[in-house]
Amino acid sequence: MEEKMLTLEKFEEASEVVKGVTLETKLIYSDFLSNQSGNKVYLKPENMQFTGAYKVRGAYYTMSTLTEEERQKGLITASAGNHAQGVAYAAKCYGAKATIVMPTTTPLMKVNRTKSYGAEVVLYGDVYDEACAKAYELADEQGYTFIHPFDDLRVATGQGTIAMEIVKELPLVDYILVPIGGGGLATGVSTLAKLLNPKIKVIGVEPAGANCMQESLKNGQVTTLPGVSTIADGTAVKTPGSKIFPYIQQNLDDIITIPDEELVVAFLDMVENHKMVVENSGLLAVAAIKHLDMKDKKIVAILSGGNMDVITMSSVVQQGLIMRDRIFTVSVLLPDKPGELHRVSGLIAGVNGNVIKLEHNQFVSINRNAAVELRITLEAFGSEHKQQIIDALEKEGYKPKVVRTNI
Repeated sequence: MEEKMLTLEKFEEASEVVKGVTLETKLIYSDFLSNQSGNKVYLKPENMQFTGAYKVRGAYYTMSTLTEEERQKGLITASAGNHAQGVAYAAKCYGAKATIVMPTTTPLMKVNRTKSYGAEVVLYGDVYDEACAKAYELADEQGYTFIHPFDDLRVATGQGTIAMEIVKELPLVDYILVPIGGGGLATGVSTLAKLLNPKIKVIGVEPAGANCMQESLKNGQVTTLPGVSTIADGTAVKTPGSKIFPYIQQNLDDIITIPDEELVVAFLDMVENHKMVVENSGLLAVAAIKHLDMKDKKIVAILSGGNMDVITMSSVVQQGLIMRDRIFTVSVLLPDKPGELHRVSGLIAGVNGNVIKLEHNQFVSINRNAAVELRITLEAFGSEHKQQIIDALEKEGYKPKVVRTNI
């Protein structure tokens, strides 16, 4: 059956099938990203899907192609979270049992959401690849029907329905930016985009710490990374799909890799400018826009998911504020006598700095009268304001030293 997939006929079939379970995610024009890049940038907000990600497309379409016997055996898959929810939801729609193997590092929100659709969750391994090996093992033992999260042409066909919607809404799109983990989404989107209009350029975007597809394309064959390290958990894959790889080789125009620090900044951009929560993997396409050397092009960035737990969100926000000099810490030495703290706080208030935290260390010197250390964590408007605060302290002789911020 699979060799007949990834045809225009199958993409059209999948587009009709998934209409029953997907929400309409119309393109959003981004003034902020357009002005920043000199292009016309649109967002495809798959983070707004019912399950919080595009993965329900491939899972539900694949489910529709199974026989009743295959469904009744029970379904199993491995996933870092979004495919898990897609399969769990699709199984619920079809009245089938689903078992999902997830890495132990999977955010709690994704685990709980998967369970909420009635699936049994097994936590195993530190990364997706280890969880996948366990899922295959359980499939052999229990006779479950395995649905691969990306190395399945039916799944890729379902994911490709995103391209159908993009081209219908923006027929003259020049570039589509698509996140890559194992490659299922990129396979479906790039293959259909080329079928609809060969002039469309599709660029894959990977985390710098999990660039398995980039290495595979460079080597001309599927390549396994020795390890992965990225905050983009949904794309933390060591080995891309072998079945889909030939389609990637044929249809993907380029790959951009993004360091984790840029994902942190992209998260704040989405929250502040679009009031949207996008998970780290979904931010890859947003972060990639700054790497494009072009102007006046119509670009669509696929926001692949928005399933981020609040602890991760809090950490990303804090790191983003630090990276943008919105929060910083300075160390100053001052005599241990009444009024000094008041004097320092007055200087900071005079230039509109906002003190978040104070740490007073009397043991920095054996002579407390000569010097005690005061570490001040401050909120600023940005780099220029941060420097104004430092200049105000220097002007009064405090010799402030910027130190690592630990909120």
